[in-house]
Amino acid sequence: MESSISVEKTDIDVLIVDWDGPDDPQNPNNWSSTRKWAATAIVSLFTFISPVSSSMIVPAMGQVAAEFGITNSVVIAQSTSIFVLAYALGPFFLGPMSEIYGRSRVLQLANLWYLVWNLGCAFAQTDSQLLAFRFLAGLGGSAPLAASFFGSEIGGAVLGDCWRPEERGRAVSLYSLAPLLGPAIGPGYWIAQYSTWRWVFWSTTIVDGVVQILGVVLLQETYAPLLLERKAKKIRQSLDEEKVPYKGVRTIFEAQGRTWQAIMTKALVRPFLMLYHEPILQLLGIYLAYLYGTIYLVLTTMPAMFEGVYGEPVGIAGLHNIALGIGYMGALQLNARFLDQIYIYLTKKYGGVGRPEFRLPAIVPGTILLPIGYLILGWTVEAHAPWIAPDIGIALIAAGTVLNFLCIQTYVIDTFTLYAASASAAVSALRPLAGFGFPLFAPAMYKALGFGMGDTVLAIAAIVIGCPAPWIFWKYGERIRKASSYTR
Repeated sequence: MESSISVEKTDIDVLIVDWDGPDDPQNPNNWSSTRKWAATAIVSLFTFISPVSSSMIVPAMGQVAAEFGITNSVVIAQSTSIFVLAYALGPFFLGPMSEIYGRSRVLQLANLWYLVWNLGCAFAQTDSQLLAFRFLAGLGGSAPLAASFFGSEIGGAVLGDCWRPEERGRAVSLYSLAPLLGPAIGPGYWIAQYSTWRWVFWSTTIVDGVVQILGVVLLQETYAPLLLERKAKKIRQSLDEEKVPYKGVRTIFEAQGRTWQAIMTKALVRPFLMLYHEPILQLLGIYLAYLYGTIYLVLTTMPAMFEGVYGEPVGIAGLHNIALGIGYMGALQLNARFLDQIYIYLTKKYGGVGRPEFRLPAIVPGTILLPIGYLILGWTVEAHAPWIAPDIGIALIAAGTVLNFLCIQTYVIDTFTLYAASASAAVSALRPLAGFGFPLFAPAMYKALGFGMGDTVLAIAAIVIGCPAPWIFWKYGERIRKASSYTR
């Protein structure tokens, strides 16, 4: 016990509780690889199932519109994107709550909330009920990612708790792939062709039930302040107040006189303060919002491209989602192979001290692949080129998106490690708004400009917003971080 405590002399003696040295096995950083990967796998499953629900309804929207008599294209698009709109609200209270009540508890309760309302969507009798239930389900689904495309949030914070910076790249790669891969492999097209739209929700509820059970059994708490609070509680119970000189016991993370009301108030306000004060989160938040919005724009316009322009049946049109999966998996493999290696190499090159900026080089190819992919996709569809040509564009868009998301996700975690959940919530704030809004204007944009010019606009925006970011933060990132009170 002596190695786990120190005494702080104040007006009254206080016992300070810390880990039992740098190799304490109770510290999530020192868990075995098996235990760390188990936690990573579970949060990745939580992160996978929610985006599946967000886009799986797209090919079945014709059935929904016919059953409920919806004729307005904006309302039809809202039935898909309103789920993502809830991501804008959820992270701001679920992320900070995980820093108070723990990652595991909040993740599992939020997923249970999602499960209940997602099941409710299957029994909706009006379009208003469907919209309301989709929004409520999105609140629960926002907990692990609130957008980990996409990003991070509680799930990303779990990785920050477990993995050290030099070994975090592969874990973040798996975690960040989950919400991207979900929409790509969701079987919504085949359900739309051979069954009713209600099976979209029944099937995802069944899968989520399995994920919920796995989470209850396998997901352990990772948040260091909460684990040390539990340790401090055991010490308080074991102390004999009449025989020890200590008048209080607290952890290294606690301030004297701290109450749960004060913690809650501070934690709920922190993401807004971080977004307002941190230039890093502001700029990256805008870029991630653009990436997130355009991915949902692509997902919701693919039926118009391949069913409308190419005249393919619903199920066959859905096979083009495989191109998304190929792009995601290819970029993931490259990122998993090189992200940590680049970090270690640059750490050695620059004096042996790691910096979050060493995550940025891999963003560069991502910012190049993205606009190229949009140009290929738009103009090949416009020219009615063979189906493989737009699929190449889709794969490049997916690869560029993954590279950007993975590097930015890891950069945010490395920069704001202790407040990773709040930082992730802050940087995620704009993404759901883009995911909600982009599909709404897409039909009008493509009707006015066509697929070629429409995607050219997206490519130009990707260049203007994305290309300067890695250079700005490589040169000025350390200076910005040192001026922040959240990175010290």
